[in-house]
Amino acid sequence: MNKVKEEGPFTFVVILAGGAGTRFWPLSREKMPKQFLSLIGEESLLQQTVSRVRGLTPPERMIVVTSKSQVEETLRQLAPNPRGKDHQLCPVIIEPRALNTAPAIGLAAVFVRRVDPDGVMVVLPSDHYIRDQEKFSRDIENAIRIAQEGHLVTLGIPPSRPETGFGYIEFDASTPGKNGYRPVLSFQEKPNLKTAQGYLSKGNYLWNSGMFVWKAAAILTEIGRHLPGLARGLARVEQVINEVGGTTYPNATDLLETREMNQAIEEIYQEIEPISIDYGVMEKSRNVVVVPASFDWSDVGSFSALFDLLPQDGQGNIISGRVFDLESENSLIRGDRRLLATLGLRDMIVVDTEDALLVCSRDRAQEVRRIVEQIKDKGFEESIIHRTVKRPWGSYTVLDQGDKFKVKRVVVNPTSRLSLQIHHHRSEHWVIVSGTARVTVADKIFDLHPGESTFVPASARHRLENPGIIPVVIVEAQYGEYLGEDDIVRFEDDYGRV
Repeated sequence: MNKVKEEGPFTFVVILAGGAGTRFWPLSREKMPKQFLSLIGEESLLQQTVSRVRGLTPPERMIVVTSKSQVEETLRQLAPNPRGKDHQLCPVIIEPRALNTAPAIGLAAVFVRRVDPDGVMVVLPSDHYIRDQEKFSRDIENAIRIAQEGHLVTLGIPPSRPETGFGYIEFDASTPGKNGYRPVLSFQEKPNLKTAQGYLSKGNYLWNSGMFVWKAAAILTEIGRHLPGLARGLARVEQVINEVGGTTYPNATDLLETREMNQAIEEIYQEIEPISIDYGVMEKSRNVVVVPASFDWSDVGSFSALFDLLPQDGQGNIISGRVFDLESENSLIRGDRRLLATLGLRDMIVVDTEDALLVCSRDRAQEVRRIVEQIKDKGFEESIIHRTVKRPWGSYTVLDQGDKFKVKRVVVNPTSRLSLQIHHHRSEHWVIVSGTARVTVADKIFDLHPGESTFVPASARHRLENPGIIPVVIVEAQYGEYLGEDDIVRFEDDYGRV
């Protein structure tokens, strides 16, 4: 761990990356939510968020909060070098389960205050899109100055239409503060159309962006005042930090991965209730001010939002992937590996993936989450995971499965390797398709070439490695009584998953 020698106060950026993003199904899944998708440009929304704040603070003071079920993909996307966690951009706090924003923010605040009692937190969602980097940085720097005075600062978006999909912030227009902030009078839930039109006509309502700036000490004080149960749990975590952390800065490779820290977080997450920071603190505090944002902003809330963000053809369509379209208008049509043919669509959304197809009216895109809820209730795994799953070392694709068998295509990137592991309930047969695979089975290590194969018995230690410069591709046939991905015990791993 690295000792903090420079003087504060420091600015920390806390990125909340545990959301579900169900309205982007079938592109998004429970284990691959919206923040991990490359919807606008080549980078994912999470990666864009990290890139956006690099000028505000150094990487060691960027903290990403994610849930246990999404940590592997979070670390994969944060690692500029796929060889492992030592190269990831910033510390990661792992929640045992998602409990909305208040516990996530409180947990991050405890770590920030440990490093610097006067530290300022910039809290950002990981799944928003912002066009103007310069204006964003200027607004955030202004909010930091206001937060240093002790205020809880939120950024509000001047509304351009009577939007029913956002919450609203009512501010006091009669008492402007210095630096352009306004006292907050109330927070309003998503309104109906008539109410939203009224907000727009009054002129003192802003969209709630979910972006906040405050001192860690200030938000912890407010949590103690309004959420005493959460405050008690956070105090226990802080006690463990004091006992284990010494005088050093916690990052993802040390304090956040100690047994004591994990145990403390696990325990408090069994007791605290899920609650948003808006409802739990911001609506009750008398110390909240809002800064009207000057930058273009989108919460990328559904497929319909992409029509404001992506280029369209002459008929108003957004078309990508293997698509052959005739005479459609104002539609989003996204293909995948197979050919998708469309004819004469009007105001439609069609999204094709390897294992699921969505077809819906554009004006009902917000309701896609209803589909996800129902297919999850019925046990469809398409709500949870894609057929192709990315891993830090490469990816795998499920080609076929049935009673007691599963067939995968596994791709291992050059110079990468899987963990040294065992499976208790299945055996595996590997056939090399391309590249040179270095294989460990029990106490033997050997190389296999295209056309060659090997058998991995159940409970045998094994590992697959790519020592070469081209991807290794294998076909893996699994046999056993249980074929779930959680039947794995790791003994060594380059990516911190032991």
